[in-house]
Amino acid sequence: MTLLLSNQEVERALDHQDALAATEAILRELAEGQAVNRPRTQTYMPVESRENPGFRYRFKSQEGGGVGSGVWALRITSDMAGFSFTNGVKRRRILPVATGNRWVGLVILFDLEKLEPVAIMPDGVIQKMRVAAMSAVGAKYLAPAKPRTLGLFGSGWQASAHLEALCRLFPFERVKVFSPNQEHCRAFCAEMSTKLERSIECVESSKAAVEGSDFIQAATAAWDPVFDGHWVEKGMYVASIGGADGSNKRREIDDETIKRADLYVVHAKDVAQQDKSPDIWEAAQKGIVAWEDIHEIQELCAGTLQGRSGPDQITLYNNNTGSGIQFAAVGAAVLKRARLMGLGRELPTEWFLESVSP
Repeated sequence: MTLLLSNQEVERALDHQDALAATEAILRELAEGQAVNRPRTQTYMPVESRENPGFRYRFKSQEGGGVGSGVWALRITSDMAGFSFTNGVKRRRILPVATGNRWVGLVILFDLEKLEPVAIMPDGVIQKMRVAAMSAVGAKYLAPAKPRTLGLFGSGWQASAHLEALCRLFPFERVKVFSPNQEHCRAFCAEMSTKLERSIECVESSKAAVEGSDFIQAATAAWDPVFDGHWVEKGMYVASIGGADGSNKRREIDDETIKRADLYVVHAKDVAQQDKSPDIWEAAQKGIVAWEDIHEIQELCAGTLQGRSGPDQITLYNNNTGSGIQFAAVGAAVLKRARLMGLGRELPTEWFLESVSP
């Protein structure tokens, strides 16, 4: 039987600890040749939407699998993509224009031995959890051993998952959050303070978020850099999730931050090259950092690259893209726990099979 899950069921079946463990394991498999990944692709219609001026239809897909997970994952989204402005700040935006003002995204898991689909689930909750898990993996190897102050950029969907994951990984003495929408930021901090049972502060400027912090995490939909790299000091760890694509050159970190970094690690260089990412590929083309000096996260997991090596080192991690192997790893963890918990609806697998050779 093929298990059909809702976002609510995925959330019940997945926690940050399982997501981190699964993600780190499959990254290690990738380095060892036991997992394979197809780089994410995003295809845009060449004309704007008639009903949503300034926005265009976009189809995004990524896929991958690993021996340990036992599944191949296909993640697809059908989007109305563009941008908007929040208090003068340009931000990526995806409109909920499907029936009922909803979005469209799916993850399908296929059994590596029996070939058939074993699970189908929306991509929303698993998406935010797997991004936060990737950021947590980077922090595990690159952040100070005992970071004191977290400066978080963002007060939305991704920021909430990152705050939960990072606060479970490190006992920060202080957590500061900045968002250009201060009203939303204050509400976010109040909500997360209650949820995490600790103080989460809203600060009034990007500089206030950076100054005095030894751990900087950007988790936004921003189009342009969210802080000035001249504020980055010795001993800091800086992380970003701002992935660009061929049509949208968005970024969260500026060239100065990259220039100051002693160690620069990214998720996937092939995607950065494919999409001509401004904070990876273009930075190398401009001579800000040598291409060969940009490393990938699986090198850390496999032990072929040393992480943070000293207290004064500035380390930078760019979680620049999503990948199919992440959905395979985290999706397999969801499937295992969901079956144990009796969650979801079982669909006849024969509905998805055929008796003729494709």
